[in-house]
Amino acid sequence: MPDPIDPSQPTRRSARLRSLARRVYPFRVLGMGLGVIPVLVTLHELSMPWPAWVWTVFCGLVWPHVAFHLHACRSRDPSEAELRNLTIDSALTASLLPLMQFTLLPSVMVLTVAAADKISSGVRGLWRHSIPAMVIGLLATGLLTGFAVRLETSMTVLMACLPMLVVHTLAVAMGAYHLIRRVQMQNLRLDTLSRFDVLTGLENRGHWQEHAAALLQRHHAGRSDATLVLIDADHFKSVNDNYGHAAGDDVLRGIGDVLRRVVPADGHAGRLGGDEFAVVLPLAETGAHAVAEAIRAGVTALSFAEWPELRATVSIGLASPGSGDDDLRQWSQRADRALYASKSRGRNAVSQTRGEAEATA
Repeated sequence: MPDPIDPSQPTRRSARLRSLARRVYPFRVLGMGLGVIPVLVTLHELSMPWPAWVWTVFCGLVWPHVAFHLHACRSRDPSEAELRNLTIDSALTASLLPLMQFTLLPSVMVLTVAAADKISSGVRGLWRHSIPAMVIGLLATGLLTGFAVRLETSMTVLMACLPMLVVHTLAVAMGAYHLIRRVQMQNLRLDTLSRFDVLTGLENRGHWQEHAAALLQRHHAGRSDATLVLIDADHFKSVNDNYGHAAGDDVLRGIGDVLRRVVPADGHAGRLGGDEFAVVLPLAETGAHAVAEAIRAGVTALSFAEWPELRATVSIGLASPGSGDDDLRQWSQRADRALYASKSRGRNAVSQTRGEAEATA
């Protein structure tokens, strides 16, 4: 009987359904194969005629392969074919109940598993669409058997139910476990993508601002020094115009590498957008200035194998927070004034703001 369908991509229903047949096939073989064991044992106890045996063997051992190889794989639309197969599964399962004269345990077991598979499939409305098929299957064989009823379940039949209860349940549980692990890994990747810039590997603007705001709050509470460093790649438009955007991307990656190498572990480096970067450091301006100089020197030393003549430089402005009322915007404006001072000096420089005056180095 079929496994739960991956619910991790609800917005990609068509893509999910395209692989539905291949994922359902092994679970259908296992579930329906194990499910006919108690049915066959019950047929033996009831001394049912050979047509009942042939039908049961077809449902449990032949149909799973017919559904996949002759129906889904050869269909122009395998996904729709597999949805029909899942509905047929329900009809075939229900058709076995009258053959067992509704022996209680195996009847409840196969119906419950069939219904649970449809509910857990993730295919919207499938379980509702399967109910008419179950009714049709039950009526078809019930009319042939006269709807004879024998509810008692022998110990032999009970034992025959155990493989289905144990093996199929564990198989579905393992499938669910691997699904959960896959979803967890996808969520981890999505979380990483939501917090980090893909090109440079640095924190993205939003994630970096969270760290900067937290450090500013600690600074205002007197628990930490704080310095903001703003960085611009010099003449970046000219790099793109003269060497191409691939070279521009390499420059940005190189700056990102320098920042990851130079910025202390308790600092946070981010890409604000385009050729703009920012670093927040729990350091006084003297220590932060040394880090900024190391960044500038590291970028100046970059070389690019595809463009040996290309050289990169950065302009840097840094500032400590002003009064206790300063927010992140005002702090950024102070650092931006220092950055402007570096650009005014011809770029490839570090400037810092103290109060309303800029000190350059």
